[in-house]
Amino acid sequence: MTDDAIESGQSGPSGLSDEERLAQLGYTQVLARRMSAFSNYAVSFTIISVLSGCLTLYLFGMNTGGPAVITWGWVAVGLMTLFVGLAMAEICSAYPTSAGLYFWAHRLAPPRTAAAWAWFTGWFNVLGQVAVTAGIDFGAASFLGAYLNLQFDFEVTPGRTILLFAGILVLHGLLNTFGVRIVALLNSVSVWWHVVGVAVIVGALTFAPDQHQSASFVFGEFVNNTGWGSGVYVVLIGLLMAQYTFTGYDASAHMTEETHDASTAGPKGIVQSIWTSWIAGFVLLLGFTFAIQSYDGALSSPTGAPPAQILLDALGATAGKLLLLVVIGAQLFCGMASVTANSRMIYAFSRDGALPFSHVWHTVSPRTRTPVAAVWLAAGGALVLGLPYLINVTAYAAVTSIAVIGLYIAYVIPTLLRLRKGEEFERGPWHLGRWSRAIGLVAVAWVGVITVLFMLPQVSPVTWETFNYAPVAVLVVLGSAATWWFASARHWFLNPDHERTLAREAARANAPEPVDP
Repeated sequence: MTDDAIESGQSGPSGLSDEERLAQLGYTQVLARRMSAFSNYAVSFTIISVLSGCLTLYLFGMNTGGPAVITWGWVAVGLMTLFVGLAMAEICSAYPTSAGLYFWAHRLAPPRTAAAWAWFTGWFNVLGQVAVTAGIDFGAASFLGAYLNLQFDFEVTPGRTILLFAGILVLHGLLNTFGVRIVALLNSVSVWWHVVGVAVIVGALTFAPDQHQSASFVFGEFVNNTGWGSGVYVVLIGLLMAQYTFTGYDASAHMTEETHDASTAGPKGIVQSIWTSWIAGFVLLLGFTFAIQSYDGALSSPTGAPPAQILLDALGATAGKLLLLVVIGAQLFCGMASVTANSRMIYAFSRDGALPFSHVWHTVSPRTRTPVAAVWLAAGGALVLGLPYLINVTAYAAVTSIAVIGLYIAYVIPTLLRLRKGEEFERGPWHLGRWSRAIGLVAVAWVGVITVLFMLPQVSPVTWETFNYAPVAVLVVLGSAATWWFASARHWFLNPDHERTLAREAARANAPEPVDP
């Protein structure tokens, strides 16, 4: 892009501190601003986590399109995701608040329907955030089970995987409750863990094995183990592996109330996390796919995780297990950051009364200045989404579908509204200049495509054990939100004059002053 494509000069409210801009948007500074621009970027990069998303759905990719879709799907999806992220980043610069997407929708929609747009955007965002947390930590549990199988002959069963999943969620809940400064440090460490980890793993897979797959295999081999007869259909649903990996970068927006220079650091965090992950993920996928020694052997691995088997076959037991620990460490970093970002979204949404028992979820610890109750709601909701794995063999792919559908609908609604607003949109200091409309149109079109794709059945024949329950979860949440909206919320949600809003503001004003830990 040219220099005038993405401008960084002041064009919105200027000369304001972060706290003053937040107050101008209608919120009081409560959370502690400890994060630098790098720390903000680190959260999104950690949640995208190519060592988590790419590898936990690698089995899905091997069955649903094989190497060709794994490789070219990553390239195509990464490009489309960059369009979505650029459109989001421009809006983030104008409205740097942890409320994020639903607040953007409220500011950009026509006044008469603004609250409704915000309400449904927020609910899709909550659904997607919880599903992402579930997908990340479930993937970590699967890989931890694979390591325990190799090291201690641990039998991997659905019940044991769920127990590991629950244990990891509890760990991440405890870290976000009591280890606030540790979490901030670990998020920064995580960036280098991912970068160095990808380099070490790919280097080992490049130089250690005696033989590699051919370029024609990596870039052209098509595999269909789904039961569907249409190759085109399989290619399209196979894009889920890449698209699921590119989720969670809205974390940079949700962390803006804790970030210095939020109106520039937030949007930069979104965009940088996408393009750096795009490059790192491509290198990682090439490394693993070239290093496959036995395709069928990796698919039928007793570990249940083909990437673990690829490491073992290519590098031997000792080196393979050591690098598997690097992968698991990255996944644990990723899940920890996801709980952090998820809890901030829950905190912000409940601050406006939009969740059941909102008075509980938006409470902030006076000692740590973090939303502790929201942390545990994020962890508990993720556990509930993962439980169907006990009876449904495609449950993990369904959870990732829910994450993509929920998040990307929430991602694109503000972009759609921003397009409708046209020149009336008041830009922040970071914006897209004359490219804004074209980028926004591509982003909206792409999200429309993937929303349909990832609700479709992934395996044939479709039975109770194999059906994609993503549409069920989406419809339940959408139906519940719609019922509550028409029955009650349309009268008070984001209505500054309603007695419920006034009561919440009065309670917040009388709350004890938080202190820095």
